[in-house]
Order: sequence, then structure tokens, then C-alpha cells
Amino acid sequence: MKDYRKYLNPKVVAKLKNIELIAKLVVEGFITGLHRSPFHGFSVEFAEHRAYRPGDEIKYLDWKVLGRTEKYFVKQFEEETNTRIMIVLDASASMKFASGDNLTKYEYGSYLAASLALLMIQQRDAAGLALYDTEIRKYLTPNSRPSYIREILKTLETNQPQNQTGTANCLNLIAERMNKRSLVVIISDFFDDPDSTLKALQHFRHNSNEVIAFQILDDRELDFKFGQSANFVDAETNETLITHPYQIQKAYQDSIKKFTANLKSQCHFHNIDYNLITTSTPFDKALVTYLNKRKKV
Repeated sequence: MKDYRKYLNPKVVAKLKNIELIAKLVVEGFITGLHRSPFHGFSVEFAEHRAYRPGDEIKYLDWKVLGRTEKYFVKQFEEETNTRIMIVLDASASMKFASGDNLTKYEYGSYLAASLALLMIQQRDAAGLALYDTEIRKYLTPNSRPSYIREILKTLETNQPQNQTGTANCLNLIAERMNKRSLVVIISDFFDDPDSTLKALQHFRHNSNEVIAFQILDDRELDFKFGQSANFVDAETNETLITHPYQIQKAYQDSIKKFTANLKSQCHFHNIDYNLITTSTPFDKALVTYLNKRKKV
């Protein structure tokens, strides 16, 4: 049997360079892992069946499933199975950062977005994609056609982050553009004004959307272990700072902890699922988070 775990390792799949192949292998590895873990059953039947509820018509019971599992499931119609899901990916220049041989934050985010979109469409959900920096660069309306995944993957593969960040403004514009209740998955480093960003995230909740926020950071952005001296260049403004990282490491660590803790607490207060993920984290952590949320929608 294949070692499914290796397909969930960002450094392993990154060597493939083909985003369609990466997405397929990540999803294959993830589904295999579900069947061999305590999450067994997540990927089975929820796209076509739901548990029987009092009042459901007996004629819609799936007798084959009953015979195999001794559990009562009813067949769902297409309008029941379709959930609209919008993936929003930060494509600003700050997402280009990577330390060592890690993926850039944008590469990690795009592979995660591709895997989520493929998993969604395989489960007959309608998946869409929005890319932004200072403005919305691409907006693909959610669609459940199997062929639609190619358009999503092409958009992710051909885009390159290059401009400054406008997270708060762009999230507000995307929220206003969405006219149907959806599950919104936001992938960003959230390096923008915290108060404005949180208000923008709340905008989605005001419109009755469910929201998952994935904050993607590099390990060095958390621990600030850059050695004795370093030359820092702002990816968005090109401003340069030469310093001795060890002299400011403690102050930086305190600051980033405060920043992420505030974002986490405010998201939880407003019923937004918050997840801090580094670019070295296996992809299944994010996919399990999505499936947990998907089951509740």
C-alpha cells in the first residue's frame, strides 16, 4: 500500500511542480488517511446521502446502504447536496516569503486552495475562487461542474503575487459580491490592519455565511530565528532594514503572539473558525478542519 502521508507533506508534493497533480495526490492521500484514522467515514456517502430523520418518506430510504451498514440513510436530491463554497486566497507580495527550502506562503496557499477545490467538486459542492492583493484580481463564481476544477487550477497556477496588501478592503468587496449564503474559506497571512481585517471577516458573518480563516505563516515569521545578522527587505514596499535578529527576537515573538492571539480570539467570538498553519504543516490538518465545518453546514 502506498504511504499516503508523503502526499500530505508540502515539501514532497512541491517537487512535482504541477498543481493539478499535486491537488490529486493530496486529496488521494487525505482520503486514504481518513479510512485509516479515527475520522473514518468523513468522506463516505455524505455527498449522496444523509441520515434518516423522523418524517422522511420511507420510499427514499437507501436499502442497499441499510443492508451493508445497518444504518438508515435517505438519498439526497441535487439541490440538497450542493453547498456553495468560496475560496479566497491572498495573492499580495507578502505571500511570496519563504525561509530555507520551505514553500512560499502563496505556493502553500495555492496548493491548499487547489486541494480544497478538487475535494469540494468531487463531493458535488459548488466551488469558487477569489484572488486579491490591493484589489480583486480574479473572481470565479462557485460551480459544481467537474470540468470547472481545470479553470480554478489554471487561475492558481498562472497568478504570481506582486502587489501590496489590501485584505480588509478586498474581503469587504468579496462579501458584497456574494449574493447567496456560502461557506467562505479565507487563506491569508492577514498582514493588514487587525481591526479593519476583523470587521471585514465579520462582514461575511453578517450575510449569514459560514467562515473558515486559515492564517498561513512561515516558521521564521513565528520564531524569528534568522541568525546573528540579517538584511530584511519588505516584499511590498522594498524598504530595507539591516539588524541583528537576536537583539529583537524576544520583542518580535511577543508581538507576533499577541497579533495571532488577538485574531484567534476575535474570530472565535464572532463564530469564525480560525486556524494558524505554517508552510511546513501537512495539508491534512486544513482539510480535516474544512470537513468538520462542512458537516455542520
